[in-house]
Amino acid sequence: MTSWRLLLTRPAEECGAVAGVLAEAGIHSASLPLLAIKPLPETAEQRATVLELDRYCAVIVVSKPAARLGIELLDRYWPQPPLGQAWFSVGAATGAILADYGLDASWPERGDDSEALLALPRLGEALARPDPKVLILRGEGGRELLAETLRARGVQVDILELYRRYLPDYPAGTLAATLRSERLNGLVVSSGQGLLSLRELAADTWPEMLELPLFVPSPRVAEMARQLGAKRIVDCRGASVAALLAALRETAVTAS
Repeated sequence: MTSWRLLLTRPAEECGAVAGVLAEAGIHSASLPLLAIKPLPETAEQRATVLELDRYCAVIVVSKPAARLGIELLDRYWPQPPLGQAWFSVGAATGAILADYGLDASWPERGDDSEALLALPRLGEALARPDPKVLILRGEGGRELLAETLRARGVQVDILELYRRYLPDYPAGTLAATLRSERLNGLVVSSGQGLLSLRELAADTWPEMLELPLFVPSPRVAEMARQLGAKRIVDCRGASVAALLAALRETAVTAS
């Protein structure tokens, strides 16, 4: 496993934490953040939704940025969050932010994707009431599967988009130069948008990237990667560093 030399592409503040855990496991990595976070301006509609937070039987938070920005809204409008309200996160890291704030948060013990959350028994319990209403806190355009599946189950779903992701500005050739200088033999993306940013930054060097193992967080992103021509896709079934480490243990390093 220590022969892996990985490109990390998460937002900058997350790359450092992941790189530290990988280093402890003897795995070299280089960080090239492909997603930057920009909070969206607060709107009257957003404010009205937060002020009516107590009408939701469950609040689902899909990412760490959504958790942090959602807590900022709570601080402004709900010094005491609604009693008895169930909060859910897609992954443990996001859930820890909510729990540390004092919210009654739950998340799947195995798998940190939409499918695992939708199968969580406690979410089913929260929705087992007449006319259930759920609020999803997310980035712009994130995790449509959650909303679509819940609506198909007869749940009223409202969405609060709190931030926008964008590709930082890098000089042409940065991606290929990083792969060569760091002698990397694997790519890691943590979301579908991260994968699309990787494809955009690669530009004419994309065929070179297709030769490398690509570690993705879910079947949905794996399918996106297949459509983009990726030849060796590893579905980690989660975006956490623990899921990545498990996948690395089970995946042979490609000979250079």
